[in-house]
Amino acid sequence: MRMEITYASSSSRDISTAAADQSTVDQTPSGSMPTTGRPVKVITLEHPTASSPSWPPPTVSRWRAKLNRMTWTEWIELFLPCYRWIRAYKWKDYFQLDFMAGVTVGIMLVPQSMSYAKLAGLPAIYGLYSGFVPIFVYAIFGSSRQLAIGPVALVSLLVSNALGKIVDSSDDLYIELAILLALMVGIMECIMGLLRLGWIIRFISHSVISGFTTASAIVIALSQAKYFLGYDIVRSSEIIPLIKSIISGADEFSWPPFVMGSIVLAILLVMKHLGKSRKYLRFLRAAGPLTAVVLSTIFVKIFNPSSITLVGDIPQGLPKFSIPKAFAYVESLIPTAILITSVAILESVGIAKALAAKNGYELDSNQELFGLGVANICGSFFSSYPTTGSFSRSAVNNESGAKTGLTGVVMGIIMACALLFLTPLFEYIPQCALAAIVVSAVIGLVDYDKAIFLWRVDKKDFLLWTITFATTLFLGIEIGVLVGVGVSLGFVIHESANPHVAVLGRLPGTTIYRNVQQYPEAYTYNGIVIVRIDAPIYFANTSYIKDRLREFELEVDNSTKRGPDVERVYFVIIEMAPVTYIDSSAAQALKELHQEYKSRDIQTAIANPNREVLLTLARSGVVELIGKEWFFVRVHDAVQVCLQHVQILYETPKASEALSDDYPSFFQRLLRQRAEGFSTEELESGDRQSPVSKDKDPQLEPLLLRRF
Repeated sequence: MRMEITYASSSSRDISTAAADQSTVDQTPSGSMPTTGRPVKVITLEHPTASSPSWPPPTVSRWRAKLNRMTWTEWIELFLPCYRWIRAYKWKDYFQLDFMAGVTVGIMLVPQSMSYAKLAGLPAIYGLYSGFVPIFVYAIFGSSRQLAIGPVALVSLLVSNALGKIVDSSDDLYIELAILLALMVGIMECIMGLLRLGWIIRFISHSVISGFTTASAIVIALSQAKYFLGYDIVRSSEIIPLIKSIISGADEFSWPPFVMGSIVLAILLVMKHLGKSRKYLRFLRAAGPLTAVVLSTIFVKIFNPSSITLVGDIPQGLPKFSIPKAFAYVESLIPTAILITSVAILESVGIAKALAAKNGYELDSNQELFGLGVANICGSFFSSYPTTGSFSRSAVNNESGAKTGLTGVVMGIIMACALLFLTPLFEYIPQCALAAIVVSAVIGLVDYDKAIFLWRVDKKDFLLWTITFATTLFLGIEIGVLVGVGVSLGFVIHESANPHVAVLGRLPGTTIYRNVQQYPEAYTYNGIVIVRIDAPIYFANTSYIKDRLREFELEVDNSTKRGPDVERVYFVIIEMAPVTYIDSSAAQALKELHQEYKSRDIQTAIANPNREVLLTLARSGVVELIGKEWFFVRVHDAVQVCLQHVQILYETPKASEALSDDYPSFFQRLLRQRAEGFSTEELESGDRQSPVSKDKDPQLEPLLLRRF
């Protein structure tokens, strides 16, 4: 392929021509004309028209165009995501896999839902209710085909911690508040999904979530100690009161529930390990909770030990429709609803996206959030407390071969059968067995591997993990989350307000400019400083960037210097390719910086700004102030122009000193003096011993071929 590159720069030709004209006036006594150098060639930078911002904004226009292109099938899929897999369902290939996966996870869900309800401070029946209606609703409105929703340990702890501060768990109001909380969480999730606000939670670092869940897992495990030890302990989300309560009640220790609970926990952990480590035994992972419940229930039925507490009577039948009550407590539940919604976004949506990528389909985070919200809203009308995606059940669902949302329908049917026919058997389940199921599940949340990884990779993230973990463990869940999020946002703000600014040098044999600290072989030019700003420029970081630019003007770097031996800086070239955005404060800061440079006879040059940045600079008057001729497509173009001017100063210092007071500035001196010309190749290499060769092609740019 052959490509001719045309170079044009009216600004550079004007400068050269003006300088040549002035040198003609100041020619030598002999009347000889000065030798002219090779003309500088730069690629023309297209300046967009500095018109007022368009309305509606481009984002709105793109959405409008997308909506106009949508077909009726896409509209159905938008409101009913299940239509995507229903219309392409392969009964022969998918049904058996979906059915087996649904049965496997459904069997796992029944005992887990009762365990998590007890953790939330609710009767076990409300765990079964929470694993019934929300599952059917999510199968219709959810976009993930492998996510298994229902009660989870972390959300149950949050519910218990929030409601326990308002009312005692034995009060009927406690149940009403839990159901109301499900409605509030669902509304928040729907609003965030419809307004596409899921991106807000991205500001919470994954280190915060890991530290939070690890500490919460320890608190959850300790909160279940009362079922193992046989005596009550204080309800708290802080570790110190829990440990004090456990120690103070040690004289009431009962060994039968401890022995049974420990045996059940050991069975669960062994089955989970075998299911994970051996593929042909992976069914054991899902069968663990059911096995533990069946074995412990059989033991109780046979021996009937009086020291082991049982679940007790569980109402039989499906939940009835009822409107949530206790709306007077909405204000006090808002913080907990926000926290649960955040957990749903960070954990459930994250799990759903990972499973979608693994199974080769796309998933819209906002649609997923909307599906979770609708599931919680509908569930609240059928006595459900807040539900979200479960990591363990979703993993089992995926490992069992789930292909579509039909698995959720199968899970719901199993839960309905349990509510209709099996509740009389559930009353003989030992409390310690359900506690063992909870402990077994939360052990997987203790993410110490993440802490080790962060220590090796990023000490700052490790510090963030440690702060969140410690504050959650010792000060409580709410404070832990607030401190973790606050520190996380503090790191974001610090990084944004102190962006990376690098000095660039030219890589030998190329026209590429890179950070001189990363590439020590890169060389710079005397009289020219090239800097790159690696971030958007806005009001929070303008002062820092200005300070860094002043430092680069004064400090001497260790890179190789080439070009004329001038004693100070005459040009500052700012590479703006990484700058994606610039605001009015930054534009004003550039004006001030340019005026400051101008007062010291330093010219500012801008290289490679994107269209939006260039439009902002034009509207704010920065382009007019600096001059269009000092805006370039490439750093190399800017360097060529600046090198020519530096060479002029170097060759005629005496002539520059002899200027009259009418032409005091550096840029006027450029127009008065023209030295013996050198080729750009010689200037760039630092070789100034020989004049430009007449045999050289004046149109050929060094190191950049015109044919490809």
